[in-house]
This record gives sequence, structure tokens and C-alpha cells, in this order.
Amino acid sequence: MTRMSLVHREHASGHSRELLDRIHAAFGATPNMFRAVAHSPAALQSMWAAFGALGGGSLPSALGERIAVAVAERNRCHYCLAAHIALGRKAGVSQAELHEAQDGRSADPRIQAALTFALQLVEQRGHVDAAAVQAVRQAGYSDEAIVEILAHVALNLFTNYVNVAFDVPVDFPPVALRGSGPGAPAGVTSGALAA
Repeated sequence: MTRMSLVHREHASGHSRELLDRIHAAFGATPNMFRAVAHSPAALQSMWAAFGALGGGSLPSALGERIAVAVAERNRCHYCLAAHIALGRKAGVSQAELHEAQDGRSADPRIQAALTFALQLVEQRGHVDAAAVQAVRQAGYSDEAIVEILAHVALNLFTNYVNVAFDVPVDFPPVALRGSGPGAPAGVTSGALAA
């Protein structure tokens, strides 16, 4: 059960209403995550602006979605995993590639380097060494792209924490987290429930 009420777009006012209207127009619906964050117009503006800015960045959306899937799995965020599997499919990433990303893997060495760096940032809380930055640079990423990989991780940490802390109801086709541990559904060890 959600720990934060969900703001109904029709009942929102001021800046939150304006932002929720934009979000609704972009998605054709108002995802529950944004409705939970809408209690704070400043937080909602920050989140929505970050999505917009990174959507226009140098990294292709297919890579951004793979990073989001890998980070969601690491943080055991059911909501973001389901959302980014769905968004990844819309971005042209195959189901198999998204499931590889869930494990932090890719058959493409360049994508693998980005996923490895993204997960190092998560697991080491940003305390990566020079070799980690150099490895992603040697894989062909510019400094602009490397900064954007970090920005994608930071945005996904924000969204993961919102959804996990507030137990936001998933309104995308559900996907099972892999393995066991905190947040894993009972009896689920790997694989997707649906996509």
C-alpha cells in the first residue's frame, strides 16, 4: 500500500497542475510516480526537467533505458524496472537486450562499458577511481557522454528512491526483479512476469 497519497491531476493546482498536464500529454496518462511527487511542485519540476534535458542529450534513448533498467534492478525498484522495460521497448531495445541490462550486461562492448560504469557509480556511491572513468572513455564515450551517464544514474536514483520509499503502485506491465533479497516478490528468482 502506498505510503504517499497520489495527487489527482484534476485536483492539483498551480504549478503542479501545469506540470501534471504536460506529463499527461507526454504519456497519454499520468503515471503514479509523478502523482506521488506532485505534492512538491519543486520536486516535480526537478524530475520532469531532468527527464526532458537528458532526453535531448547526447546519449541515445536506448542506452538511457538500459541504464535505467540496470539501476532499477540494483536498487530493487519494481516501479522503475517495469516503466523502463516498457519505455525501452518503445525506444527499440529488444526484450532480450533489456533482460541483459537488468543483469548489467550487454553483448555490445560499448554498451557494456556504459552499464559497468553506471553500476560502479551506484555500488560505490560515486566513489569510482580514475580507472573506471578511463575505461568508459576508452570504450569511445566523450566526456559529455560520461557526464550524461552519471546524470542518468542520478535521475534514476531519485526516481527509484521515490518509488521504493513511498511504495508507489506500479501502473506499467509488471516485471519481476531478479534474484532474491529486499523488495523481491516471494518466490521470484529470475525472469520477467510480463513486459
